[in-house]
Amino acid sequence: MRELTHFIGGKSVAGQSGRFADVFDPNTGAVQAHVPLASVAEVEAVIANAAAAQPAWAATNPQRRARVLMKFLDLINANMEPLARMISSEHGKTIPDAKGDIQRGVEVLEFAIGIPHLLKGEYSDAAGTGIDVYSMRQPLGVVAGITPFNFPAMIPLWKAAPAIACGNAFILKPSERDPSCPLRLAELFIEAGGPPGIFNVVNGDKVAVDALLHDPRVMGIGFVGSSDIANYIYATAAQNGKRAHCFGGAGVGFYCSNVDRSPPDIRGPRCG
Repeated sequence: MRELTHFIGGKSVAGQSGRFADVFDPNTGAVQAHVPLASVAEVEAVIANAAAAQPAWAATNPQRRARVLMKFLDLINANMEPLARMISSEHGKTIPDAKGDIQRGVEVLEFAIGIPHLLKGEYSDAAGTGIDVYSMRQPLGVVAGITPFNFPAMIPLWKAAPAIACGNAFILKPSERDPSCPLRLAELFIEAGGPPGIFNVVNGDKVAVDALLHDPRVMGIGFVGSSDIANYIYATAAQNGKRAHCFGGAGVGFYCSNVDRSPPDIRGPRCG
């Protein structure tokens, strides 16, 4: 029986809480692995690791950060087949469908490689008498992504790639039902030359989610999942002064528009 780990500071770290969840093989119904469920103390250690690594990454030239992501992209494409088989073995997707899952995430990674241009600020000369006005785009610091079981590669890459490209340290809390692909993506980021601590993965349940939501060092949260949990994460993040980007309705309702056109039974919080 395989025992999975967390991925912290560029290496696999065994769970210490003593709590585990079963990872099933949907093809047979058999348990194929156990994944650790982090305690509050473990999540705090992950956040501390990310917070220590983030300032140096933020100070790295944006083009250099983009070059790391280019290599990361190359490694994902080179490992497309084993990553797809990993997804299939835990989620149950066919291999072509699993490759599509990865490809949709890769497309966001490709976009994030061009982020240096989007990070430019603005400058207005003589906005008032003797007054010039300028704006600067700066990373938030430590941010986190909480992602669902149905797209174990696509949605983690949606959350991680822009955050990392912008100079943040990213903590991923993937679904405990199919965590192997997210763990492997974090390993590939290190192989691409990414600094340890910039892409951490902590496995867990509500205990881990609440620890991320309440820790003041986590400045922003991204979530995709059910509307009920989207409501909970958005409200809790707001109460703690965090930015929150929550997609509810299992990705059906996109609640970041000015007008919510989704059916009444799946409406959730709007974040912009």
